[in-house]
Amino acid sequence: MILLLFITSIYLILILSFVYGFNKIKNFESNVNSSNERFSVIIPFRNEGQNLPILLQSLKELSYSRDHFECLFVDDDSSDDSVKIIHQELQNDAIQYQIINNQRTSLSPKKDAILAAINKASYDWVITTDADCSVSQNWLKTFSGFIQSKEPKMIAGPVSYLSRTGSFLESFQLLDFLSLQGSTVGGFGIGKPFLCNGANLAYRKDVFHELNGFDGNSNIASGDDIFLFEKFLKKYPDQVQFLKSKSAIVTTFPLLSWKRVIHQRIRWAAKSSSYQLSFGKFVGVMVFLTNLIFSLSLLALLWSDRNSLFYAIILVSKFLVDFLLIKRTAVFYQSEKKKIRGYFLGSLLYPFFSVYIVIKTLTSNYHWKGRDFKK
Repeated sequence: MILLLFITSIYLILILSFVYGFNKIKNFESNVNSSNERFSVIIPFRNEGQNLPILLQSLKELSYSRDHFECLFVDDDSSDDSVKIIHQELQNDAIQYQIINNQRTSLSPKKDAILAAINKASYDWVITTDADCSVSQNWLKTFSGFIQSKEPKMIAGPVSYLSRTGSFLESFQLLDFLSLQGSTVGGFGIGKPFLCNGANLAYRKDVFHELNGFDGNSNIASGDDIFLFEKFLKKYPDQVQFLKSKSAIVTTFPLLSWKRVIHQRIRWAAKSSSYQLSFGKFVGVMVFLTNLIFSLSLLALLWSDRNSLFYAIILVSKFLVDFLLIKRTAVFYQSEKKKIRGYFLGSLLYPFFSVYIVIKTLTSNYHWKGRDFKK
């Protein structure tokens, strides 16, 4: 019981520090001419015909000079009409764009796609997003202002979910995603950044080449964001920054089935053993142990009255502290109240789900974009 209490206490302190760090990062508002920087926007895609129209429409609505950015779409062996859709949507717009065929050189299709685009990029700043995303009207303008004000080498941007059905599955993913985003911002706020998201990540092209890009982790299918992030942090720790601005948010959609969610989470978890940041590994271990303790405590309460007060304290403490972080993050991302109402049920399910994902990661491979990958 002392060990359980110790682990839970460390977890509570950790999450409270993220809440503090989240509040410490100030919202960015640009006060300078925000259209000076030039960007190469890189978008890998594979059979995204259903999602691309939303992204392409948002790109066409960007309030940014067409001479100051280009879109590099990288086709990773699509078999649908994705290429045709891109041409149809952009051929009558002034947006500079190219469609590049992916050149497979490693075990990671997405890293190969990004590298292929970087080798053809015209501008100094690369910014990556995904084909199933949507960008805000002032997305590039906000990044440009941040670059001019802060002079970073890499910028991690905010990402949020956009609800389609309002189902419990969507609410569950939103709550999970808000906790990740809250931890991301909180980590930056306490000076211990350890997460970013490739759906909204910008960095200098020359530094990418200086650090030899994805060399050293090309054998891992995913992780095009986090492993590069770790390289930038190691070389330029003070110039890797988080852009906390609502006008910089990139939105994406929750997955539509539990099976796809499980494969996605296994993919995310599979790369964690290769993380270089000790703090990131520490957070991962603490989250897993606390979720395991939560699950066991809940089962103990259901099966026996023995030590019920002790287990209840663990459950309530984790529930409340997690809610502080998720609620604070939800306010920034302007999430709908009805989604947050699923917090109680989601908070009961998530620890069991998390433990299950860890076990599956240790025993199973995963499926991604129509391909099977080993851990």
